[in-house]
Amino acid sequence: MATKLKYKRIVLKLSGEALMGSASYGIDPVVISRMADEILEVRAAGVEIGVVIGGGNIFRGAGLAEAGMDRVTGDHMGMLATVMNALAMQDALEKRGGFARVMSAIQIHDVCEDFIRRRAIRHLEKGRIVLFAGGIGNPFFTTDSAAALRAIEVGADLLLKATKVDGVYSEDPKQRKDAQRFEHVSYVEVIARNLKVMDTAAIALCRDHGLPLRIYDMTCAGNLMRILHGESVGTLVCDA
Repeated sequence: MATKLKYKRIVLKLSGEALMGSASYGIDPVVISRMADEILEVRAAGVEIGVVIGGGNIFRGAGLAEAGMDRVTGDHMGMLATVMNALAMQDALEKRGGFARVMSAIQIHDVCEDFIRRRAIRHLEKGRIVLFAGGIGNPFFTTDSAAALRAIEVGADLLLKATKVDGVYSEDPKQRKDAQRFEHVSYVEVIARNLKVMDTAAIALCRDHGLPLRIYDMTCAGNLMRILHGESVGTLVCDA
């Protein structure tokens, strides 16, 4: 008898840097192929899934703003980078027989759809994987905030952030070997202790709407499905 899955609809946040693999720039075909396989496995299991991808592997607006570029211009360029990543993921998914739609917060009609909440929900209901691009369409907001916002808008049961570490720690585990890993932590504690799970705006959105957030290690194959089966993988951020 098949194990009942814990969640019906999820939103997965992938950083642009995660797509680089061991490279210093761009997209590692091995990494994007593996992530596409895991996303399709989730969809085949009956879970509706939306994906938000950052653009840091191509362009980081905040970084260039520190170097003197106009912040708004830099953020707009970063939004375009997320569209490029979303198109790459769409291609990887469709080559494997999946059905995916890229929906952007900024209008680029020749390459993708505009984000319209009701249409996004309809895509999910029809079994399509929705790739949310363009952030929230405004500067000064990260793709973490976009992920939280889209998850709330489409009524997701869980927001997942795929990282290269196995959860949330009290301090940077690379610098402090005695850093404590949390299995569960509240929104309030994340903000109060500045645990850098996501930016504060994203955590506040999750808190205000009761959206649970789980941080997990994307480099360990099978973690995503283990989470959907209810296993305690990584760190769960929710009300205490």
